[in-house]
Amino acid sequence: MSTYKTLQLKVTLLAAFFLLNFIQIQAQTKVTVSGIVLNQTDQSALPYVNILLKTTKDSAFVSGTATNDEGRFTLVDVPSGKHYLELSFIGYRTKKQTLFIGTLSNYLDVGSIFLEEDSQTLNEVTVVANQNAVDAKMDKKSFKLEDNVSQEGGSVLQAMQNLPGVTVQDGQVQLRGNNRVTVLIDGKQTALTGFGNQEGLDNLPASAIERIDIINNPSAKYDGNGSAGIINIIYKKESQNGFTGKAGLAGGLGALWIKKENLPTVSSQYQFTPKINPSLSLNYHKNKINFFFQGDYLYTETLYKNEFVTRTYEDGTIINQQLRRNRNTGFSTIKTGLDWNFNNNNMLTISALWGREKIIDHGEQPFFNEDYSVRYRMWTFLEDELKTTIAATANYLHKFKQPGHFLNAGFTYTFHREDEQYFFENNRNDFTSKDSFKLLSDEHVADFNLDYTKPLKFGRVEAGFKFRHRSIPTNMHFFPGVNSPIDSAAGGWANYNEIIPAVYGNYIIEGPKYEAEIGLRMEYVNLNYDVNPNHPTYKSDGYSYTQPFPSIRLAYKMNEMNKLSFFYNRRVDRPNEVDIRIFPKYDDAEIIKVGNPALKPQFTNSVELGYKTSWENGYFYGALFRRIVDGTITRIATTVPGSNLVYAIYQNAGLSYNTGVEMLYSQKATDWFSYNVNATIYYNQIDSFTVENLYPMPHPFSMPRQQLYSGNAKLNLLFKLKKEVEMQVSAVYYAKDIIPQGEIGARFTLDFGIKISIQKGKGELFANATDLLNTMIVLKEIIGNGFKYSSADYYETQVIRFGYRYKF
Repeated sequence: MSTYKTLQLKVTLLAAFFLLNFIQIQAQTKVTVSGIVLNQTDQSALPYVNILLKTTKDSAFVSGTATNDEGRFTLVDVPSGKHYLELSFIGYRTKKQTLFIGTLSNYLDVGSIFLEEDSQTLNEVTVVANQNAVDAKMDKKSFKLEDNVSQEGGSVLQAMQNLPGVTVQDGQVQLRGNNRVTVLIDGKQTALTGFGNQEGLDNLPASAIERIDIINNPSAKYDGNGSAGIINIIYKKESQNGFTGKAGLAGGLGALWIKKENLPTVSSQYQFTPKINPSLSLNYHKNKINFFFQGDYLYTETLYKNEFVTRTYEDGTIINQQLRRNRNTGFSTIKTGLDWNFNNNNMLTISALWGREKIIDHGEQPFFNEDYSVRYRMWTFLEDELKTTIAATANYLHKFKQPGHFLNAGFTYTFHREDEQYFFENNRNDFTSKDSFKLLSDEHVADFNLDYTKPLKFGRVEAGFKFRHRSIPTNMHFFPGVNSPIDSAAGGWANYNEIIPAVYGNYIIEGPKYEAEIGLRMEYVNLNYDVNPNHPTYKSDGYSYTQPFPSIRLAYKMNEMNKLSFFYNRRVDRPNEVDIRIFPKYDDAEIIKVGNPALKPQFTNSVELGYKTSWENGYFYGALFRRIVDGTITRIATTVPGSNLVYAIYQNAGLSYNTGVEMLYSQKATDWFSYNVNATIYYNQIDSFTVENLYPMPHPFSMPRQQLYSGNAKLNLLFKLKKEVEMQVSAVYYAKDIIPQGEIGARFTLDFGIKISIQKGKGELFANATDLLNTMIVLKEIIGNGFKYSSADYYETQVIRFGYRYKF
């Protein structure tokens, strides 16, 4: 890093320190404290020893218990702070031992406590107490979807749109302006949401989800992949005894009016598009068995894309075009399994996940001259795609006698099939051709993990191992017609094969003033991408590395009301299979997307200074962050001599930077009104770079440095008009931002939702509307070698939904 960059980073962190010292924090967490009491003389266990936990400040009683037959004891729901243990037993001297309870670990082990024999007999006192507390950890933000009234009945992607710190762009989630996000389901990667990139979030029903965790600074326990952070989607699962469940039905309509009329000769765009989402959740818990089932179906018709593009070339040629996609999607998901507690110390969980996504796209794309007086051609297509996912998981948990002392072993196998067919018709003034292709891709992923956790007196240690084998054989067959514009020679087969063993260790320690969480993950990656020898451009390629991925969290408690945390981690973004896939994709007839087998991983170093303060009716969270990315992965759009076609190909563009501040303020103003405000402001910079796109022929491209200030702001207003009625109004603003080779324009949306509890709390009615003012339009400006293009996408964003749910 240059001296200037180093100085810039130091100034940013120093300014943040002085700024955040003006803010206050109050934090508590629930902790389980355990230990064993022994006779000092012969080291034998002492049963039935009375243990009291008191505050150091005024000796106020906090909790109490007695040791069991093995001399072990457990105190639960202990609040953070300075305490001491008081141990008493007939025939032994009373002993006092100081104890500090922090916020980093949910379990603390004080180890062995020795009592000295005494002739004096002490009275026995046994008291048990429970304390409620507020979790003060700053490593993640959690959001229950049932609280997101304005997005109920939609997809997970739609539900994320008004979550603090999250933006949605081009169908992908971004955290602080970065889409390199790893998405987990119940803590594990699956093909349902993608192993390297994001998939399926727009079709995964939100009705199946309990909550969403956003982790901006993952510890070494998590995979090194995903430089922007991790989104963990937690499925619904009950644990209370007996038979319980929830059934729901939601419906809706989208595209209520036309944002922009079609160009001449284009057939109707979807309007008043129907949505339907039935869901069923079942749970049966008795004795040692807990059975769970979650089933959902989401059917939508959508104006998926309605993009108007103007391309301008250096020779004066201007081409106007529209890409209209009417999409029908049916998405079914089932997750089921059981937890078997075959004794108090051992549990086996077996679960299965099945998903089926059927997509039918009817599209048209006309191409006109500058004044629309001449239509050059009409490109019509039918896309028929079926995605099938099957995942099976077995997880074994062993609980040692010491609370919080765990050994966890798990195995997950995932199969994902992508079966895609495209049928094209190219209508020109002098001829018509019909073309098609078929793609079949089968993904096989086997994951094995072993995780160990042991609580300590002032923290805990974590260690683990993970092994992944991932293979994706892919076949693409082109069927060209007469005068076909498609590159049929670029088909054939390709095989993706990846092996990743990894080990990690975390050490967490906490004292009255300081906290530390220090971890290291070591990963070895070996990727081979074999390409059929007949491909006209690409050859077999791959990469391998052995790299460390450290993570550090340090915290300083200035006093009981102020807490400051510093984060550092190093992460990686490995190219996904679709990023290096060698086959041209013709979902846009003249802006053709192609992968790059020579693509390499990008590595990111990030630092963050975070702060949180909370009070009785609200909280504030603030963070200053800085990311430096080496080998930035991005699509580069270029043309080749003698052609107006644009080829968008993934490349490593060099260094890029992301620096900014995130703030979240939440306040309960009255018994019936609360609100939260979130703002993220950041500075993005992409250094100048030169690359060479190889497809369809070698051609270089250079881009000067790009830089821009951007951000987003969100406001959520929540009303509880009566005990049974909740309302939410959400406003989201995205500022103009840079994208590779250009900019994306500012946009705004306003959402509304209402929820009514009926049937003594067992039933629930809801209704909501997204993008009430129909203002979400995506504007882009792109500059390439010898051309530029501007686009405006008037896709469907305005949707009204209504539904009913019943708990039993």
